[in-house]
Amino acid sequence: MAVRDTVMRGETITAADLMTVQVTPDPALQLVPAAGLDSFVGQRAARDLSAGALLTPDAAAEQVVPGAGESVVGLALTSGLMPGEPLMVGDRVRVVATPGQAGDPAAFESADTVFGAEVVGVAASLESPQTVVSVLVPEQDAAKIAQWASAGRAAVVLDSREGD
Repeated sequence: MAVRDTVMRGETITAADLMTVQVTPDPALQLVPAAGLDSFVGQRAARDLSAGALLTPDAAAEQVVPGAGESVVGLALTSGLMPGEPLMVGDRVRVVATPGQAGDPAAFESADTVFGAEVVGVAASLESPQTVVSVLVPEQDAAKIAQWASAGRAAVVLDSREGD
């Protein structure tokens, strides 16, 4: 399968957007065979799909992140502001406001100091002591959490990994 017309990330994929092509792929590539057409129609593009590109199984998703009413916030955290247990995509966490390095507990007069979130990405770097944890949060909470993160006043708490 290949993309006939460019489909931007998040757009619904239609049958008219796709075409079958004959290629001799490298065995290391995971390409979608022509029989996989129906599994893509109605799905959302997980990334921008350029016209002429060959389809891989991860090119589509049932829903895109962030969806309507949601935002993704990046938190650059040191090891002391996140659990010692490695975070994984899909983990349920709470983003908690902290006093920060200045230690100003007066900043916590509001009850809105803890927000539920879901981990959608974790990126550690050898060049930095920080790990960037991307969390999915309700849109109305994103600005407050981003403010905490920019001031170094956010921590992440890992909640149970047991199924509901």
